[in-house]
Amino acid sequence: MSIEPHDAVERVWREQGAKLWRSLVAFTADPDVATDAMAEAFAQALGRGDAVRDHDRWIWRASFRIAAGELKARSRRSGEMPTLSYQMPEPVADLVHALASLSPNQRAAAVLHEYADLSTRDVARILGCSQATVRVHLAQARKRLRPLLEETGD
Repeated sequence: MSIEPHDAVERVWREQGAKLWRSLVAFTADPDVATDAMAEAFAQALGRGDAVRDHDRWIWRASFRIAAGELKARSRRSGEMPTLSYQMPEPVADLVHALASLSPNQRAAAVLHEYADLSTRDVARILGCSQATVRVHLAQARKRLRPLLEETGD
């Protein structure tokens, strides 16, 4: 007996929705972009029905790709990353600002691996690249983040 697509999407929402949203906020530095990207990914997953095989991976990947697309479009319009649109605790805001200094691939790899606690294999599947590429992105992200976070005392 296979699980219905609607039930699979609902399970991902219940089990991973909050963590996915927080990961997207860390990735985008904008809760509105995070919310929109996540909603669009879930809507697309529902719309695709049986065409989606691994709902967990598909929704995470789609959410990050949609968010990255929105950030790229905003960057072309304004030339900069968005500023935080609501108050976060200072250490969290410092981390989000430090993450914003990374390339989108480094930022996504770091958020998915370090915050979402996904293996390099799962991160590679979500980002659509090899595990070796993920490890390179993680090494570069750590190298770049270390001095930024030491400056703020974190």
